[in-house]
Amino acid sequence: MGEIVVGVDGSDGSQEALQWALAEAGMRGADLRVLCVYQSPANWLGMGEALGSTVGATVSEADLAQYAQETIDEALQGTAVPAGVTVIKDSAEGHAGSALVKASASTDLLVVGSRGHAGIFHDAVLGSVGTYCVHHATCPVVVIPHRRSK
Repeated sequence: MGEIVVGVDGSDGSQEALQWALAEAGMRGADLRVLCVYQSPANWLGMGEALGSTVGATVSEADLAQYAQETIDEALQGTAVPAGVTVIKDSAEGHAGSALVKASASTDLLVVGSRGHAGIFHDAVLGSVGTYCVHHATCPVVVIPHRRSK
């Protein structure tokens, strides 16, 4: 028995990664850690402390952590968990790629969804988080391609 980590963010691609990871955990008899990573809005803007005290965050760290847990709950809603699989709900603050790579240090397999791109390179380009994980994870990484609707 081991552990598989899957990154979820509410996207269709992460939902497909979750489904694949659940099936794989069932075949391996492994635990499944469902990890949602969040960043504060100041980090998204690249401003952080540079904003100073005149600008206050309208969303607290606790709010973001709660949103991450809700994202995990929504992803798991209506999903069949194979017998013998323990699902561990986890969230982390920071850059998604870095947090997933950190989690890879203590797991047997890391699963992420790919990010779709419009246009001619839709199937040829891997998203930045998936690329980061493939290059930096310390365990095998599975990237689940997003199924396009036709």
